[in-house]
Amino acid sequence: MDSDGVSSFLRNRKLESFFSAGPAQDSVEPSTKITVSKNESESKMGAESSYVDDDGWIPVLISWVRIVMCFVSMMFTTFIWAVIMVVLIPWPCQRIKQGNIYGHVTGRMLMWILGNPIKIEGTEYANERAIYISNHASPIDIFLMMWLTPTGTVGIAKKEIIWYPLFGQLYVLASHLRIDRSNPTAAVESMKEGFVHLALQTRRPIVPMVLTGTHLAWRKGSLHVRPAPLTVKYLPPIRTDDWTADRIDDYVRMVHDVYVKHLPESQRPLGLGNSGNSSNS
Repeated sequence: MDSDGVSSFLRNRKLESFFSAGPAQDSVEPSTKITVSKNESESKMGAESSYVDDDGWIPVLISWVRIVMCFVSMMFTTFIWAVIMVVLIPWPCQRIKQGNIYGHVTGRMLMWILGNPIKIEGTEYANERAIYISNHASPIDIFLMMWLTPTGTVGIAKKEIIWYPLFGQLYVLASHLRIDRSNPTAAVESMKEGFVHLALQTRRPIVPMVLTGTHLAWRKGSLHVRPAPLTVKYLPPIRTDDWTADRIDDYVRMVHDVYVKHLPESQRPLGLGNSGNSSNS
């Protein structure tokens, strides 16, 4: 498939969780170093240290109530949009758009139910037509990305998502992408390099999205949602129009380093050689 075809099909998509494609403004060169000021680093560390974890029975009970409310609300909106998607089967572009509207409505509603304070920074880059990537350390990341990615966005998920009641079928109807994770190592590596290959084919810029605090608010494998403060920060677009296929590892490392610089110490990704890094870059 030629570049234009891929660009048209992959308009506004996001990686590891979601990615998007399109032209951007005020981009920065790949070699540009993105640094974090001392005050910004101290602010992030202060936000984490000021949060006090409370595992008393009352907070746990409130958390369970919120999770049940999230599930019921999500099933309600999913059913409504599933009907809409079925009607729009002959029009895939409209299904993608409706999938985004579903995400904006549902994601924002779920975050409202959970009640975590949220700070959003860098919104001037939030509507770029670009490849959006984000770190992923909590189920809350998915809600945030559903809510905050531009219209036209599709996601990447394991192929087994189709078996999730209602949501899985809606995911497929919205023309989102699925990958085979039967070989975990290969899947991890493909996700690490996926945004680079997309950039090489579309020549679209990359907008990193940095999500902080979500790992404290809802830990993987837990059913206790805590009221930890969250931050979503869009970083300046990284130009990819001069990228070449022989430097894929360099580009992966560069983006990895961007997240290392902008995430608090407790959320920083592991080394590129460690498969545990897949969820953070």
